[in-house]
Parts: sequence; C-alpha cells; structure tokens
Amino acid sequence: MRKAPSPRTNQGARVHWTLTPKPPQSDKHPCLFQFVSYDSAPMVPVASDQPLNILHLEDSLADHELAARTLRRAGLVGRILRVDSLVDFQHLTDTQAFDVILADYRLPGFTALDAWEHVAQKPQHPPFVLLSGAIGEAAAVDAMRLGVADYLLKDDMPRLPHVISRALEVHDARRAREQAVIELAASQHRLAELAEHLQTSIEQERASIAREIHDDIGGALAAVRFDVAWIGRHSTDSEMQEHAVAAAEMLQHAIGASQRIMMNLRPPVLEQGLVAAVQWLAAGFERRTGVETHVRVSSDMIQTAADIQLVAYRTAQEALTNISKHAHPTKVAIELSDQEGVLTLEVADNGQGMEPQTRDKPKAFGLKGLQERARTVGGWLDISSRPGQGTSVVLSVPLTSEPLSTGSGDVP
Repeated sequence: MRKAPSPRTNQGARVHWTLTPKPPQSDKHPCLFQFVSYDSAPMVPVASDQPLNILHLEDSLADHELAARTLRRAGLVGRILRVDSLVDFQHLTDTQAFDVILADYRLPGFTALDAWEHVAQKPQHPPFVLLSGAIGEAAAVDAMRLGVADYLLKDDMPRLPHVISRALEVHDARRAREQAVIELAASQHRLAELAEHLQTSIEQERASIAREIHDDIGGALAAVRFDVAWIGRHSTDSEMQEHAVAAAEMLQHAIGASQRIMMNLRPPVLEQGLVAAVQWLAAGFERRTGVETHVRVSSDMIQTAADIQLVAYRTAQEALTNISKHAHPTKVAIELSDQEGVLTLEVADNGQGMEPQTRDKPKAFGLKGLQERARTVGGWLDISSRPGQGTSVVLSVPLTSEPLSTGSGDVP
C-alpha cells in the first residue's frame, strides 16, 4: 500500500486519506475497488459499478479507523477521506465530488448540521449520514427532516455498510425521480409549444381560406347571380324566367353559405371588439337553437390583445357548439369581464351536464383544445359540471400592463 502525502489544511486542521490500487479485473471485467484503513490487514476485493469516494467528518482518528475497518470487512472498497475542520470540509465539498458523507454530530466548535447546511445548498449533493455517539434520537429525527439521509450510533458500527448501501439506493432513486420530473416537465413544455404552433398555424390557414372564399368564391357567386338576374329580366320566355329565378335563389343560398363559412373561419366581427363578437355569437346561437341566451358584460368596450381576443372568441364559440350538440338546455348565460386585471369569460347552461369521465375521454379534443388555447396566452380554463345540473366553462386570462390592442385590424 502506498500512502499519499497529506494536503495542506487551514488553522492546523488535519486531513487524512489513503488510496489503494485496484486489483486485476476478472474475466467478467467488474470494476474492483477497496476501502482502506490505517492498518495493513489484507483487503478483500469485491465487484461494484464504480469506486465510492467517502468523506468522513470526524475528529477521532480511532473512530475513523474503526469505520474504515468495518467497511473493509464488509467488502466495501474505495477511498475514505477524513477531515475534522468545518473550513476544510467546506473546501473539499466545494472542490471534490463525494459519493457519501459520514459525519460525527458534535465536533470542536460546530456540529454536523453546520456541515449539512453547506452541503444541502448544492444541487447534486451526496447522501449525508450521521455517524455519532453523542446524538439523541429526537435530534437525529430532526436532522433527517432537514434532509440528512440517515443516522447510526457508533455503538452499532457493524450496521454501517447496510446504512450506506440503503442511503445510496434511496439517493439514486431520488435522483432518478427528480430526473424523470425534469424530463416530464421538458416534454410538457415541448408539447405546449407544439400546441401553440399548431393553433397559430390553424388560425393562419383559416384566415387564408376565408380570404379566398371572400375574394374568389364569394365574388364569383355574386357576379353569376347578377348575370342570372339579368337573363331573367330580359328573357321573354316564361319558363326561362322561372329557371332564372330558381337559379338566383340557389346562388343566394350559396352566397349565404360561403359567408357563414367565412365568418366561422375568420370572424371579422372581432374588428368591432370582443364584446360585440361575443354578443354576435350569442345572438346567432339563440336564433339557430331557440335557446334563451343572455350576455352580461362589465363594460361596452373591453380592450385586450388580439391573441387574447381570439382565444376568448374561440372558447365561447366552442362552448356554444358543445351546448347545442349535447346539453339540451333551456337557458344559456354568458358573462364577460375584465375586472381586477383578469379577463374572465364564463359560458353556463342549465342542461343535462356531463359525467366526470366524459372530460377524460381520449378523444375529447374540444375541451382539451380549449385548455391548450388558454395556456398559449398565459390563462387557464375551468370546467365544472354535474349530471342534470348544467355545465359552466370559465376562461381566465391575466391582462398585462403593456399597451393593448383595441381589436382593430386583421385577426390572424
């Protein structure tokens, strides 16, 4: 065994460490390492994934050697570094990586909790195990509540290998769980970005289709209708006139259909503001379904950014569509408010309501789409419903202090 010279320490503190070379690898190529102590007893190599690097905060050399010997006899191997100064402990944990930290509870001028407070600030700190003969169970439990991995009395030293193994397993499991949470959050963020991109692309495509319907199809239908009307007026054949009138009526129907499609694709009524757009939606819903619909607003002009206007409009539109398909209500109430810096849109009905599992159906894309729309503008969507007691859809979006759009201009 070859001993390396002791590094310099501050204020006369002692740092002791020992190293041993790894024994030859077997045919199965395990990584072999050994814990070492200050005696020269033969060391038993065991297989492990990687060598452990242990820092031992201990002012008693005899207790340190006892711990090292216990670990060696258990077949645990690697490096044990002893330090008895808080300053040197902080320096070592700042400059080196350790797999496990063992710490006596009471040391000259400080306690293990002072050392733990320094280690706990590190994002990837190793498991911290109290190994002390001067700590009560209540103090040990309090330390574990602070995040210390485990504790062991020096009188129970033979259990040290088991305590270290358990601490490492728990630590690895915790890190794996934390990594899974991080990856899940990153995945959710990517999905949210994808949903926002898809919603933006859909709205842009809708606007493009609406312009084509208005400029090409709508204009062509209007021109043909004028020509058919001209033929009907100038024809002397009564049968020809009847066909011209019928054709003109069909063309008028096609023009109306193209206008409805265009309105659904790109609501130009939003150019008059969100209040006017919601009132227009409610009036159209009441006219089509015959369901009494009331709209209550906090003011006649609610100014919001264009993207928030569009999200609120689509939410009201989708909610009314779902009501007409599934709710069978007798009354619908829509409330729109911008009080306390939050835009709130609520669409409520007194229909048949929904079962809780309905909202969790894999293909409930309408409700999921509304929730994703709300997230794209920093808002959230709440849906409350009971069978036989109606449904309420509430959109809430915080309004920023930046200059807001008045709702004029093209809606994307």
